[in-house]
Amino acid sequence: MVSGLPAAQAAVDGIVGSAFNLTAKVDHISTADGGSLMLWGFSDDGGSNNGRAQYPAPTLIVNQGDTVTVTVRNQLPASAGNVSIVFPGQSVNATGGVSGALTHEAQQFDNFSTTNVNEAVVTYSFTADKPGTFPYYSGTDSALQVEMGLTGAIVVRPAGFDENAPTAYGHASTAYDREYLFVLTEMDPRIHEAMELDGAVPQEYLDNYVSNYFFINGRTSPDVFQAPGVGWMPTQPYNTLPRMHPGEKILMRVVGGGRDLHPFHHHGNHALIIGKDGKMQESAPGMGADLATSVFTMPMAPGETVDAIFEWTGKDLGWDIYGTAAAGPEFAHDCNPGVDGFDPVTNEWCADHDKPIPVQLPSQLDTTFGGWWSGSPYLGSLGALPPGEGGLNPNGGFVYMWHSHTERELTNYDIYPGGMLTMMIIESYNVPIEE
Repeated sequence: MVSGLPAAQAAVDGIVGSAFNLTAKVDHISTADGGSLMLWGFSDDGGSNNGRAQYPAPTLIVNQGDTVTVTVRNQLPASAGNVSIVFPGQSVNATGGVSGALTHEAQQFDNFSTTNVNEAVVTYSFTADKPGTFPYYSGTDSALQVEMGLTGAIVVRPAGFDENAPTAYGHASTAYDREYLFVLTEMDPRIHEAMELDGAVPQEYLDNYVSNYFFINGRTSPDVFQAPGVGWMPTQPYNTLPRMHPGEKILMRVVGGGRDLHPFHHHGNHALIIGKDGKMQESAPGMGADLATSVFTMPMAPGETVDAIFEWTGKDLGWDIYGTAAAGPEFAHDCNPGVDGFDPVTNEWCADHDKPIPVQLPSQLDTTFGGWWSGSPYLGSLGALPPGEGGLNPNGGFVYMWHSHTERELTNYDIYPGGMLTMMIIESYNVPIEE
């Protein structure tokens, strides 16, 4: 990672394996406006995140064909009731616990060192027979328990997955260079406050739900930019700051993890939806994602998952993204086109090489400076900035806001900017992006 740049993850952060032990616990999360909300979250008893409950629940990363087992324990207060997990898209066998409306449920139990715990432990098992992105969440009083934090994502790698040549669904049409997870959720703070103070939630709050916090991977903006696992957000270990080089393909794994619709908008280019709910968009077996659709905003219904390929090349912008010789000797560079018209080293579209920007840029006196403005319109370059301005983009990347297209969701309790908002940074070819 380049010094001074907010931390990114270039691969999905989670637990890799086929056997998982999760415990429902009470903890707290923070919001970027200084708020704190009580959480019911699943912890990883295998040791990740120091065994703390987390929001969202641990991302489970498995391989196609694996027999997956998830053992659940319930250490929530007795007033929370039983806990369970449902796994949409999977054929699940559940054992232990007690019977519930949708599946077996784990009763509350504090002391797991005793022998009489059969009703407090549930084991779910299924064969991960389809690759893709899937949700999982509590199947017990879901309106309350998902709201309180018992929701997460599963990533199923295709059979024969090659991390050096990854695909989402095992077909070349779903190949990508980097992948990012976006679990979209929301919270109504009244529900969390009532549960913490009174141990119960008025039915009115559930019937007249008003979310005021909006999360990507369990954080509200600008906390999404901080490093994964940062110490002052111990129950919110996942971050969200996608970065890429021109010409790379990004796999966006997007999960509607809450109860609201969250239209997710990705400035900079369309994205090609190659899979929905763990199903590749193909017309017949072996055809690949031939039914993929191009979108500029993903509707993202509750419980829905979308796998999409995002690509940014700079092609046909009509000007040289790396600058022109006329702009200064520091911008002089070569462009040697490959068979596709792009320079294989810089990923520049050579048809636009050395073309100036076709507009006259305003002077500094006529400009309002955002924190992500590098002072230069050229990729990988910095320019003069007034004291105290900029600073969030030390590599001179091109920055696009990615966010909910419901404008209210770009706030933290009505304070803008915040909420379901992050940035995509297009980095110069010579800037390293760590995995």
